[in-house]
Amino acid sequence: MTAEEGGGGDGAARQTPDLLYDLDNGVGWITLNRPDAHNAITPDQRNALIALLERCSDDVEVRCVVLTATGKGFCTGADLRAGRDPRAPQRERTMGDVARVIRTGAQRLIAAVMDCEKPVIAAVNGTAAGLGAHLAFASDLVIAADSARFIEVFVRRGIAADAGGAYLLPRIVGLQKAKELIFFGDDVSAADAERLGLVNKVVPLAELAAAAREWAERLASGPTKALAMDKWLLNRSLDSDRRTAFDEEAWAQELVSATDDSQEGLRAFAERRATEFKGR
Repeated sequence: MTAEEGGGGDGAARQTPDLLYDLDNGVGWITLNRPDAHNAITPDQRNALIALLERCSDDVEVRCVVLTATGKGFCTGADLRAGRDPRAPQRERTMGDVARVIRTGAQRLIAAVMDCEKPVIAAVNGTAAGLGAHLAFASDLVIAADSARFIEVFVRRGIAADAGGAYLLPRIVGLQKAKELIFFGDDVSAADAERLGLVNKVVPLAELAAAAREWAERLASGPTKALAMDKWLLNRSLDSDRRTAFDEEAWAQELVSATDDSQEGLRAFAERRATEFKGR
């Protein structure tokens, strides 16, 4: 599935060779396009993706985002070779260098997905490993091809899990199962990922684009500001005490009730007709 398959409607495609973008019927389709590298993410590609997600938040014409990829891999993590010449001398590493790279790189990308003000659907077409797996798990909804695999690959490289994995996984599958996934780094099939709650829906690869489009367009026709508040409240819920959660819920409703879509919802109910939300 490419951005062209998801696009060509009300928005001209804006794309670079390795990161495709198109806006169609309120849905921003973002496609990782390095199939020969199984869509391992380069630093430049990562930064462009972060900027694109931020732009989708700001653009009132974008009401849902689909994140997918070309080829057989969804994303096999960070491309550790990108931008490095193995012949070039390496400066001596000092304390803080690795932590700085993680904070400004992988963690920033995962945060951009979670903080995007529009619902983000990951349409996982193939292997999602390391950062790639967490890119999917940070999304609001995950649809996977039946051939997809999810791998906590870090232990195989002798490194600790990063890219938000130790934060995301316990919140999705529970602490004990998260430990199992991270400690062993085994391949998890799409079917098992669905059973564990890592994936919302599994479909044949040939049906992935259509399944993603169906959900995305449903969300794009919804009350965008209310959905943004729902996303914010849900993402905060496991980090909040009850009093804080209830206070934030009340203020979220206060803000959303002043939107045009809220007024439209009330009018449509009173007039017994279908709603026509505009995302405002």
